[in-house]
Amino acid sequence: METIDLAVPQRPLRIALVAARFNQFITDQLIAGARDALQAHGVHEEQVTLAWVPGAFELPLAAENLLAHGGFDGVVALGAVIRGGTPHFDYVAGECARGLLDVSLKHGKPVAFGVLTTDTIEQALERAAQDEGNKGFDVTMATLNMIALSDRIGTHG
Repeated sequence: METIDLAVPQRPLRIALVAARFNQFITDQLIAGARDALQAHGVHEEQVTLAWVPGAFELPLAAENLLAHGGFDGVVALGAVIRGGTPHFDYVAGECARGLLDVSLKHGKPVAFGVLTTDTIEQALERAAQDEGNKGFDVTMATLNMIALSDRIGTHG
């Protein structure tokens, strides 16, 4: 039985980070984690584009445009949606997730869901901390793994 394990691509990449300005104090930490993952695996700053959008709800459209017109190998979507006292959280988080999944499937390229969906600011800060467990780092690694898998099985873009 052949096993295809997690790996990182062995070729030059173009990666887009798309980040929500809403809750930017958290998103900035996720971006730092994403950049750490990329740098650790040989993706240089000139191979990375950072695109800002107003909030998490706008992330899918930005990811769509970046993949359709930007020549990127993958997109890492970053943001934070924190539960409040209304159902707004459920709509934003759910539609953002579904929209990013749709973009990924449409283009056959990874679109990582690096949008924290937490009950409190403290939970979001914990998941964005610059030590082990930064979700920006984690989802960027997942993006690199999925690009490598697609390269290996010959289905990437």
